[in-house]
This record gives sequence, structure tokens and C-alpha cells, in this order.
Amino acid sequence: MSEIQARPVSAVMPSQLPAGPAERTVYSYGVRAGDSLHISGMVAFDSEANIIGEGDIEAQTEQVFQNLRAVVEEAGGTINDIVSTTTYLTDVTDAPVVNAARARHFTGEVLPTHTVLGVAALARPQFLVEISGVAYLGSR
Repeated sequence: MSEIQARPVSAVMPSQLPAGPAERTVYSYGVRAGDSLHISGMVAFDSEANIIGEGDIEAQTEQVFQNLRAVVEEAGGTINDIVSTTTYLTDVTDAPVVNAARARHFTGEVLPTHTVLGVAALARPQFLVEISGVAYLGSR
């Protein structure tokens, strides 16, 4: 019988992301489980919990990528360690904007998988896009 080794699980809560919203009390921005980092859906909050780019999909998408980067870097990785993303859009015709941002931010040799879902609404009516992800960090 093989020995089962416990892998540490830890929350990843970068200081660049808001500490104020009530939502923060019920989830972690990221959870490191062994070699993997699971990143919660990022929205267009800045560090003061202000919504960035209300009504502007490009500005919101850029903020979302900054937030994704903050979580993975807090865990010791880079944005190119992200191996999978799921994007939620309130208007799927905005997908080309997200794809353009992906091309700017993901510059590694192997690009992450990507699923896009159209949704009726996100956590706040001002949000137009939310992106979650999984990163492989190895033994870092």
C-alpha cells in the first residue's frame, strides 16, 4: 500500500486586492493546493474596492488581468503559469476584447485553455467580465 502524503493547502490574499468588500469574508482570492493554484473569479475591483471601468469592457478586462497577475505573483508564480481560465461575460459579443487582452498578457510558449460563458449577471450589476483560473506552480 502506498503512503499518502498530505499536501499543504493555503489561502492566497494579495494586498493589491481589496480588503473591504463583504464578499472577501467568504472566500479566498486564491488557494494553493500542492502544485496548483486555484484563482477565484476576478472582477474589476482596485485595491480600494472601487469598480474600475464602469460600462467599459476594455478597462474592466485590463483590471481583471491585473488582479489575476496579483494573485499568481503572491503565490510565487507568473501570469504565464496559468494553465486554464474561465471567462464569464454579460455580453458574449465582448469576447474579442477579452481575447485581445489574453494575447497581451499570456506570452508563454503554451497558452492556457479558455472557456467563455455568457451569463445574465455577475455579482454586481456594474461588472461586465469575471475571469477565474488555475495555475501550475510546481514546487515553488
